[in-house]
Amino acid sequence: VAGNTVLGETALDASVSGGENVAIGKNSLTALTSGARNTSVGTDGGANLTTGSDNVGVGSAALNSLTTGSNNTALGRSALTANTTASNNTGLGFNALTANTTGTSNVAVGYAALDANTTADNNTAVGHNSLGVCTEGHSNTAVGQGSAENITTGDHNVAIGRNSLGSQTTADNNVAIGQSALFANTTGESNVAVGREAGHDITTGTGNTLVGNAAGDKITTAEYNAVFGAGALG
Repeated sequence: VAGNTVLGETALDASVSGGENVAIGKNSLTALTSGARNTSVGTDGGANLTTGSDNVGVGSAALNSLTTGSNNTALGRSALTANTTASNNTGLGFNALTANTTGTSNVAVGYAALDANTTADNNTAVGHNSLGVCTEGHSNTAVGQGSAENITTGDHNVAIGRNSLGSQTTADNNVAIGQSALFANTTGESNVAVGREAGHDITTGTGNTLVGNAAGDKITTAEYNAVFGAGALG
């Protein structure tokens, strides 16, 4: 088919009806039959893709398990390597989204970001190991090294800043903005902490609003406090 570019042993060697594909590397896009506008650079990249379109995989084994998914972007060795039928994912970095199978519309940027995610959707992780053990939690946003790195099944959380929400596991609806904000929180829900180490020691407390550096940083299990000012209730 016109418009395909091939370089590498057994690259794009199936009978392809789709065009504008680029396959560079041994076994790259080797099973593709009707997909179009796919780009794969690296050994075994996109090797199992059959009918998906508009995927980009750069790096050894990137998008290696993808069969029919579309609109995925994987940049880095083993990025999105387990993804099978899911679409609209972006994994940038070594092992980014590496375990994802059917989760859709996830974004992972950084070494091992969202690397345990399997079926969850709509997560955004930016930073080394951010949301690193999240398996089924959905609609979480984590920005910063180690942010929300222990969340497994919690939903609708926002962690911005290094180690923010660093200990949380299953809780929902928390917002932590600032380095180590809500760091010790494990299962407390619906907390808002803005400022470096705001609400740092909260473990199971719920419904707290803390604004200011170290605001309420000694609260542990208390609920429904409103604290404003640096060091207030610290």
